[in-house]
Amino acid sequence: MCFVWKEPLPVIIIGNGPSGICLSYLLSGYTPYVKADAIHPQPLLHKKLTEKPHVSILDQDLDYLSEGLEGRSQSPVALLFDALLRPDTDFGGNTESVLTWEHQAERMIPHLVLGRNLPGGAWHSIEGSMVTLSQGEWMGLPDLRFKDWMRRKRRGLRDSRATAGDIARYYQDYVVKKGLSHNFVCGSVVTAVDIGSPESGETRSQQDGSPLFVVSGFMTTTDGSQQPFSFRARNVVLATGTSDSPARLSIVGEDLPYVHYELSALEEAMKAGAVTPTSDPVLIVGAGLSAADAILYARHYNLPVIHAFRRPVDDPGLIFNQLPKTMYPEYQKVHQMMREKSILSSTTYKGYLSLPKHQPLVFQEDHQAVFQDQNGEHKLFRVSLVLVLIGSYPDLSFLAHGGTDLTVDPDQPLSPKRNPIEVDPFTYQSTRQRSLYAMGPLVGDNFVRFVQGGALAVASSLLKENRKPP
Repeated sequence: MCFVWKEPLPVIIIGNGPSGICLSYLLSGYTPYVKADAIHPQPLLHKKLTEKPHVSILDQDLDYLSEGLEGRSQSPVALLFDALLRPDTDFGGNTESVLTWEHQAERMIPHLVLGRNLPGGAWHSIEGSMVTLSQGEWMGLPDLRFKDWMRRKRRGLRDSRATAGDIARYYQDYVVKKGLSHNFVCGSVVTAVDIGSPESGETRSQQDGSPLFVVSGFMTTTDGSQQPFSFRARNVVLATGTSDSPARLSIVGEDLPYVHYELSALEEAMKAGAVTPTSDPVLIVGAGLSAADAILYARHYNLPVIHAFRRPVDDPGLIFNQLPKTMYPEYQKVHQMMREKSILSSTTYKGYLSLPKHQPLVFQEDHQAVFQDQNGEHKLFRVSLVLVLIGSYPDLSFLAHGGTDLTVDPDQPLSPKRNPIEVDPFTYQSTRQRSLYAMGPLVGDNFVRFVQGGALAVASSLLKENRKPP
C-alpha cells in the first residue's frame, strides 16, 4: 500500500534538522516584529527598523535591511536574522533580541517536514557527550533561548558550550513546545523528487506554469515495517545538511568490516568488547574536529590510538591553527599531542601516536594498515578498528544528476564549501529550478546561528507567493 496525499501540498521540506525546524516555525504562522521600544546597537540597522515599525520582518525588503551588514557569514539575510536575534553577540554583548513573535493563523502555510531521524536531524547521530564548537547560545532557535531551556532542565553549559545530547533534546523539545509536531514525518526517506506525476492524465505543471513536484520515498512505521509514500507539492525545500554520505579514501580494503566512518562504530565496538584498553590501537584518519572528537572519546576510555593525517601539523589550513586556544582547550590538547607525540618526534606518549603527512594505502584483512610517509616509505601498523573521519557530503541522489545541475558550477561535484547549490541570496530559491529552494549547508550556511537566515528568506518568499492572486 502506498500512502498518497491527494491534494498538492504548498510546501514539502526535506530534512528535519535546525534548518527545517526553523522554517516550519515560520510557516506555522509565527511572525516576527520589531519590539516597540527596541534599540538596536547598530545605528544604521536601527534606523531602517524604525521606518516600518508595524510591518513584519517577513514582509519587508530583506535586501534593503541587510545591506551593509558584516559578520561571519557570506549570506546577507543570515547576517540580518542573526543580528535581530543576537544583536551584539560577536562583540561580547548580551543585548536581548529586538524581535517579538505573534502567532497569526492567517499566515500559516500547510507543509510537511520529512526526515530520517527525530526532529533535530543529524544531531541525534552524534555521541551525546561531545561538546559543540559554537557557543551554546548560538545553537538556539527563534523565541526559545537555549540558555533558558537549559535552566529549566537544570542543565549547565561547559565553558559556554553545550553537549550534542542537550542540543538534540532541545530541538526535539522545540518542535513539541511550538506545536509543530503535526508537520513532521520522522523515519521518512526520500528516494525521488520528480516534476509531474506517475498518475496518467495529470499535467506536469500547474496552471500558472510553475512545476508540480512529486516527492516519493518510504517511511518506517512503529512496528518496523516500511510503507511507501508519494506527495505532490507546489514547492520543495532542500534542507538535508551534509552528513548523509561520509567521504572515503578510495583505497583497497575500505569495505572491510573493521573500517568505519562514524564515531558510533567505536561506541558499539566498546560495548561489544571488541575494543579495549589492551587491544590493538584504534586508527583514526583525519585532521578535523570529528577526528579530534574521536581521539578525545578514545582517550577518555584509555583506548590506544594511532592518528594519521595528510597535512603537516603547522599547516595554517588545519582547523586547530584557527581556533582561539583559551576557548577550546580540549582541541588544543589534541593539537599539542599531534605535534609532540608524532612518529617524527623523540618524545613518546603512552597510548597515542601521531602520523603527520602519512597517506593510507591499504587496509588488509589481517587488521594491518599500510601507510606511505612523506618520503615515499611504507609503514605497517596493526589495528583493531579504523575510523575514517575526513568529512562528508550531502546525499541528493533523489534528485536528477544528484543535484549537481543545481550548483554554481554544474560540471563539478556538489560541495558545500567549494560548489554549493546556487540560490537567490534573498529568497534562497534555486536559480536553475523554479519553486525549488535550498538552505543550510547545501548553500554554504554551515552554522546553526546562520541557517536561520535561510529559513527567513524562504518563508518570506513563500508567503509573498502564497498571497498572489490566482
